Amino acid sequence: MTGTAVVDFATDRAAVDAALSAVGDAVEATLPAPVGSAIAYALRGEGKRLRACLFLAAYRAAGGDGDATPLAVAIEVVHAYSLVHDDLPCMDDDAVRRGRPTVHVAFGVPAATAAGLAMVPLAAKAAYEGAIAIGLSPAAAGGVVRELMFASGAAGMIGGQLLDLEGEGEALDLAGLERIHSLKTGALIGLCARVGAVAAQASPSVVEALSAYGRAVGLAFQIADDVLDVTATTDQLGKTAGKDLAVHKSTYPALLGIEGAVSRANALIEEACAVLAAHALLTPALEQIARFTVARRS
Repeated sequence: MTGTAVVDFATDRAAVDAALSAVGDAVEATLPAPVGSAIAYALRGEGKRLRACLFLAAYRAAGGDGDATPLAVAIEVVHAYSLVHDDLPCMDDDAVRRGRPTVHVAFGVPAATAAGLAMVPLAAKAAYEGAIAIGLSPAAAGGVVRELMFASGAAGMIGGQLLDLEGEGEALDLAGLERIHSLKTGALIGLCARVGAVAAQASPSVVEALSAYGRAVGLAFQIADDVLDVTATTDQLGKTAGKDLAVHKSTYPALLGIEGAVSRANALIEEACAVLAAHALLTPALEQIARFTVARRS
């Protein structure tokens, strides 16, 4: 790392966890069972809160000084929704997520499907209210919501998921695989850095620098996921290991080998950090998050 400081994200993670739990409590109290309970279960699952911490780090690096936790929570709600639907039998058909039964296993497929759908407007509402709370105008807050919905929609995460499903059993080349990963995982992670700058009302050059950083980190994250699917155990991952091979997905290890995939992920991290360093935006937090994406074991 370029700096000597090691950032402790425990405070941010605890704040986000508490806010997510509060959202879950409110939803469970207002929506009928089992959908309300399924949403609360999804939101309370233990996670790294990487996306929330990335957003908060980008917000601060871009000059933001308000309490942006509610906006970070909105991003985590979108991520949680994506996991609920990703695990459904018609998609990845996973029974374990974050070390416990997936939502559809715990509550049934209809409830899980409805819960995921309900979490989208829940996230949009949280994003708008969070943006207003840190001083953005209604128009600017609406822009934040549009950014979030675009990154998680058909032109981003959902589109990438569809391409990923269609690519099962197909021999994809590197360009095709990179397109899937950039959309399926990279779009939302990239959004975290970009919206951090937007929420801080930063200049266009700062927004673009953090966007480029986020795109590179997002792609590196998914490459690392591909590697972990081969090298880690189910207990380590908190989800079923070896799924990519089982459904004959093209992956970076399959195309480049494990060493080649790791090398590509590391190169993306260096690229991400260099972009921020060139704009004097590379804080210890942003560098630590970037390097964690490829060093993690789950």
